[in-house]
Amino acid sequence: MSANPQWDVRRALGVARLFQLACGARDACATPFLTLYLRQLGLAAPWVGVLLGTKHLLAAFWAPFCAFLAKTHQKRRVLLMGSLLGSVGASLSLVLVPPLDKELAIRSCNASRSGAAAVAPPGVSPPANATPTPEPAADPGAGARSRPAQKSAGTVHAPGAARDPGERGQEPPGLLPSALAGSAAGARTASQGLLQPVTSGAQGNSGESATEVVRTAGLLLPGDPEPGSPADLPGAKGQARAPDLSSEGLRRTFILCLASLVLWELLTAPLQQVADDSLYEYLDFVDATDRYRSLWVWGLLGTAAGACGSGALAGQLDCSLLASRPRGAVHLYGYALLGLLASLVSPAFPVPVCRRREPSHRAAKALSLLGGDPRLLLLALTVFLIGAATSTVQNFLFWHMEDHGSSELVMGFSVALGALGEILLSPLKTKLLKKLSRAGTVGLGLGCLAAQLLYYSLLWSWWSVLPAQILGAISNGALWWAVGASIEAVATPGTERALSAMFRGHFFGGGLSLGSFVGGFVGLRFGLPVLYRAGCVALLLWLALLLAVRSRLPQERKINYSKLLATEASDTSDSEEGTERDWLVKAMQEEHAGWKG
Repeated sequence: MSANPQWDVRRALGVARLFQLACGARDACATPFLTLYLRQLGLAAPWVGVLLGTKHLLAAFWAPFCAFLAKTHQKRRVLLMGSLLGSVGASLSLVLVPPLDKELAIRSCNASRSGAAAVAPPGVSPPANATPTPEPAADPGAGARSRPAQKSAGTVHAPGAARDPGERGQEPPGLLPSALAGSAAGARTASQGLLQPVTSGAQGNSGESATEVVRTAGLLLPGDPEPGSPADLPGAKGQARAPDLSSEGLRRTFILCLASLVLWELLTAPLQQVADDSLYEYLDFVDATDRYRSLWVWGLLGTAAGACGSGALAGQLDCSLLASRPRGAVHLYGYALLGLLASLVSPAFPVPVCRRREPSHRAAKALSLLGGDPRLLLLALTVFLIGAATSTVQNFLFWHMEDHGSSELVMGFSVALGALGEILLSPLKTKLLKKLSRAGTVGLGLGCLAAQLLYYSLLWSWWSVLPAQILGAISNGALWWAVGASIEAVATPGTERALSAMFRGHFFGGGLSLGSFVGGFVGLRFGLPVLYRAGCVALLLWLALLLAVRSRLPQERKINYSKLLATEASDTSDSEEGTERDWLVKAMQEEHAGWKG
């Protein structure tokens, strides 16, 4: 125990590790599964991309601003507790958003629990124009009705979109409609089930125009009739349409999700930066910042535990306990519970009371360093591009896995595998930077990420995603190792942390935002495999351009400080002439002569 309780370093480190563990587990409970939950609500890929892009863009600029205000007004502890408690309520507000079709959400949950028996063999999928399994016959009067969702044998029936309520009730509860078979590998084609919401009617005809695909995904073009309306259903005058799948219901769901996510991000974004700044300054007062560098391991351990635990709980929980909510709500409940546990630790989190004078305008100095160093500027553009490519993995990989029969436990295990792989590879950091240099390490990260995206585009089964997570651990670790080494090499005193926050927040976060905005629309139009291949090609082209540009830049000037203090043994001489060549000895002699005079 320290004599001054404010500087009890051992206790502070213990609380910080527990806090990092709890926050890592909390974030992993919901963040990786968030897009899966939005899909269960009935939102298509473009809407999900817009929501996630807004979320990342808000975090990139809101977190530094809040961290600055909290430090200026000495309200860091208040912000930590308020962020943790407020995010609990904001996450639960997303649970209150009603899905577009409650019945289909529950049936999707029930079917996914028993979807293991329905999974097609690896690599086997029915053709896009396959005729769906015939359904039980309806009443005699129903045969005279026109069913636009079954106009041809090559069209998959759209449950809930073109049926009346009486027809829907005749479907057996255990039968999974083709548009809902997220856990069956052969139930959707690559361009339908991967990108369309689970409650929308997926058109299986490969000859359909892009306009029809957009309509079935829930995106209504201006002037188009609403799905299920009499204008859109010829020969079905007076037939009741599903109000939950109308354009009004889609807009209402999107706006409610957007409001919940914006509020959630406003409360959550500043937490990590404020906690990191507080702990670093606390340890800096007692010259113990070397211990700060090992705390990231606890965050990754929490990520691994939270992702696996949340996935296992969602897979085992009875669907009847969720009332009329999609099964993804379990992840939000787990997030809220762990947020409450983390808030119990926040009052003991180390926050320095004394205010230490630091160089002013650190952000401006960091920007000047960035603009004056072409290598650092190239690295910033590389981080931005990697953020855009990473967003496609974070947003739609679980959609891709779900359509290949993956359970949420396997999804959580894939996240844990990447986090644990990064921890196990961390001892190789020093050797890797020495062998490959900073530029070579960046190239390794780009190459591994490109290979990872190419692998994702070729998935053939629910388990095939797991080997690629090792590539993700290498790419993520190598990139940030090179970024940290480059910042240490060029940063002036007081600008290291400002530069690091700029790279992680503005450049990487901006890339995540742009990739989310673009990825949803590209994925809807061309399919997820094409999206991943396009990301792979873009990364390889940038890698070639990066190597070509760096070879034309002037060589970095390296200073050998040992030569300024002493000369090598071969250059020294006992003679008076050899001694005169040593500038340090000569300066001392001149000073001594002046003192004697």
